[in-house]
This record gives sequence, structure tokens and C-alpha cells, in this order.
Amino acid sequence: MTPIKLGITGGIGSGKSVVARVLQTMDIPVFDCDVESKRLCVVHPDIRQQLIALVGEDVYLSSGSECFNSQLNKPLLAQYLFASALHVQQVNSIIHPVVKDYFKKWIEEQKAFIVAVESAILFEAGFDDVVDSVVMVLAPLEVRIERAMQRDGASRSAIEERIRQQMSDEEKRIRSQFIVLNDGKCSVIPQVLDIIRTLSQK
Repeated sequence: MTPIKLGITGGIGSGKSVVARVLQTMDIPVFDCDVESKRLCVVHPDIRQQLIALVGEDVYLSSGSECFNSQLNKPLLAQYLFASALHVQQVNSIIHPVVKDYFKKWIEEQKAFIVAVESAILFEAGFDDVVDSVVMVLAPLEVRIERAMQRDGASRSAIEERIRQQMSDEEKRIRSQFIVLNDGKCSVIPQVLDIIRTLSQK
């Protein structure tokens, strides 16, 4: 039986990982797009080859496209991305299709009734067309900024710039089927349980 596929998204600092952990405690497998994309950038030969062609061999911290023990040169890649919106599109067009294909294969390996995928850029990466429903995790802007500053050790201006680069909360809300409020006051667990009950009834 094909599992129900649930997408989890939200802006930086909204608390997507909190919702993901709640699902995992319910034995619902969660595919973390951020973790998998970083891993695939290192081990997938097509991604390596295309990133080197686009950015240069220094995009990996050891030379040679076949050296899978090397690490992605994150500062250099970030510098390339921040230089131009076109650069972002180019890099995304290399990474996102591979991650999406890997997610589809991952689904086939799962035995659960419901599976989930966590991605901050779920809509931008086109993952909404491979899930059945999307949960948007929502938190007040100031709460998000404070969380992200503490988590990443980044300045307020850096976090605000990252927020400006993301799809707006309003657009995410319009395109999502469920909302989880994670403002530090409302309990997340009952909200997630309600969503699972609704999906199970369907």
C-alpha cells in the first residue's frame, strides 16, 4: 500500500524540526531534505561534476571529482549563491531533482502508513507535487528571529536577510493544507495528533 506523504515546511526558526520529532515519536519516518541534500552533494557523482563545472574545483575542499571523502566548501558555495539570484537557480536545478528522486526511492523502502518530508523550501524545490498534504509550521516573526539567532549564532541582520530570501509565510499558508502554530505557548503535540487523525480518516 502506498503511504500517505506529508510535507513539513515553514520559515527559518519556525520549528519544523519540532514537528518532525513529534512525528518520529509516533513511528512516522521523516525524510530531512537539508540533511540529505548535504550528503548527496558530497557522494552523488552528477551533483559533484556539475557543481565543479559551475563553481570550480574549489567548491570541494579536496581536489578531484571522484574524491568522495572530501567536504563541500560551504563558504565558497554561499559566496557564489549570494552573488546572484541566477546562481541560486543554477545550483538548485542541480541539487533539487536528485534529492526529489532520492525521496521517491526512500518512500518505496518505508513500511509506514504515513511518511513525511521536512524542507524549508518545499514549495520552491517542487516537493509539493510529490506529497499528498503540506503542514506549514508557523511562529511569530520575532520568535523566529530569536530562535534562529540562538541556534545558528548569527546576527539579527543575517537572519532577517535569510528570511527575506525565503517564500513569505502568507504564500506558504495559502498553499498548505494544515497549520501548526509553534509560538512557544501552544502545545505542538495535540496539533500534530489532530493532523494525523484527519489523514488517517481519509
